[in-house]
Amino acid sequence: MWFFFTFVSEEQKVDNRMQLQKLISELEHLAPLSYQESYDNAGLIVGSSNQEIAKALICFDVTEEVLAEAKAIGASLIISHHPIVFGGLKKLNGKNYVERIVIDAIKSDIALYAMHTNLDNVILGTNRILAEKLGLKNVQVLVPLKGRFRKLVTFCPSKYAEKVRTAIFEAGAGYIGKYNQCSFNTKGEGSFRANADAKPFVGEIDQLQFEEEIRVETIFPDYFEGKIINALKKAHPYEEVAYDIYKLENESTELGAGIIGDLEVAEDELDFLNRLKNICRADGIRYTKLRNKNVKKVALCGGSGAFLIHKAKAAHADVYITGDVKYHEFFDADSQIVIADIGHYESEQFTKELLISYIKEKFPTFAVQISEVNTNPISYL
Repeated sequence: MWFFFTFVSEEQKVDNRMQLQKLISELEHLAPLSYQESYDNAGLIVGSSNQEIAKALICFDVTEEVLAEAKAIGASLIISHHPIVFGGLKKLNGKNYVERIVIDAIKSDIALYAMHTNLDNVILGTNRILAEKLGLKNVQVLVPLKGRFRKLVTFCPSKYAEKVRTAIFEAGAGYIGKYNQCSFNTKGEGSFRANADAKPFVGEIDQLQFEEEIRVETIFPDYFEGKIINALKKAHPYEEVAYDIYKLENESTELGAGIIGDLEVAEDELDFLNRLKNICRADGIRYTKLRNKNVKKVALCGGSGAFLIHKAKAAHADVYITGDVKYHEFFDADSQIVIADIGHYESEQFTKELLISYIKEKFPTFAVQISEVNTNPISYL
């Protein structure tokens, strides 16, 4: 598995208080907010990023019981998968559970932070951990995101090209799949004339200057743009830095909806569904007609993933696992795939394990624990 737990002895423990922004920066490195869907409200919902935190509680949904638990253990931060506030709040008078939770959190100085569809859309996120629980290999994003990459083109004196490339690579540029520090470099000649109030690095005021330069081209995720441009300007020797940014339509192999992978050994359909039920501790699974074929290729999408049924079929998956499938959507299986609805909570519950493992890896001495409250609102007879 890609994640692991780090255990700290009592002797190793030190003052673990830190600014909330420090933790947020790491969480958003894993799942940048720019990757959330347009309807979502991931991120810091209640609290200030400048506040100091000493302990965090991780949950699936923020409920009044979870908030009470946070107060009982002295947690100053609750990290949830689902945001407590999806739409705008027009009033805060405590007439419903959302308003009561927000009011209570503010009064108790407890910050609320959510990682929702931004975590769903990264390959090391919500769907990946379920895939690992099922033992899937050769895992890939089912429907890759497009249009989330940019190309940076800049020009600098030949002697400074290495310094500039290093700076923008360290800021997040130059990654293509399993490769890093990727760039294309072309020698050329640049020209410029400095105005009277300029302070040119080379050349004279009001004199046309020709300089041997390197054209550097590289790719980067859109959410790194500000950081990369700042790094470029700091590393570049010129007073005015020339650069262009182009939007690309490239697909990302690391970003997108759903996941598809292979079982190491093919399984009988019913055996696979029973194993799925046990792993997810599901009280029941709704599934379509079995095809009397072994299961080898499995697609999945935690939460409400019926919108990917046709994509799973097109990818020739034997089984598609998700939640919240409507009656008529089951007909879309059309004997080409087995649709298995294990429930919304059941399909995403392992997000809590993912988050605590990630935080413990990044901050071994920080106090963090998973909520003991079962926030699944659905019960079965």
